[in-house]
Amino acid sequence: MRAFPRLISIAALVAFCAPLTGCGYNQIQTLDEQTTASWSEVLNQYQRRSDLIPNLVNTVKGYAQQEQAVLIGVTEARAKATSITVKPEDPASLKRFQQAQGEVSSALSRLLVVSENYPQLKSDQNFRDLQVQLEGTENRITVARNRYIQSVQQYNTTIRQFPVNLTAKMFGAAVKPNFTVENEAAIEKPPVVDFNSAPSKPAN
Repeated sequence: MRAFPRLISIAALVAFCAPLTGCGYNQIQTLDEQTTASWSEVLNQYQRRSDLIPNLVNTVKGYAQQEQAVLIGVTEARAKATSITVKPEDPASLKRFQQAQGEVSSALSRLLVVSENYPQLKSDQNFRDLQVQLEGTENRITVARNRYIQSVQQYNTTIRQFPVNLTAKMFGAAVKPNFTVENEAAIEKPPVVDFNSAPSKPAN
């Protein structure tokens, strides 16, 4: 008879834990951790790009000092992007971050277009090395961003489904905002950066 209260306690414990497992509590936690890890990688890759910009600007400046407007544009876009404290759970904050990073991409594209007018700059080994690093970073940004988009989509889909939605509501697991793009195809490829063109020959 003494074993009976113990069996009741075990049954109560099982009854309490079963809903947490069967109704998706553990799944919510796993997916939440995945989105956090994916977001960290997005930030790491954007930071990597930001770290390349000062050297790139200084290298271009050595050959194209007259392109001050373009150089200042890149520097200011970088400063704006790095000054934003982004909270991925806040849609407005995420939007500001995305817009600022888009401005950096646009400014870099203008800088690289300008570089085409300076054969000596295009021949500079440091410049070419920075181009290669930037190209690789843009690709990694796209991969990291797409993984984050997918992880948030998976998380949001899961917490909306029954019976997981009941568990999510019980524990305050809310839908996460995600990156938005005007053209959905844009998330599938990085900004166009042509680093493979051969240096132009100066006119005689």
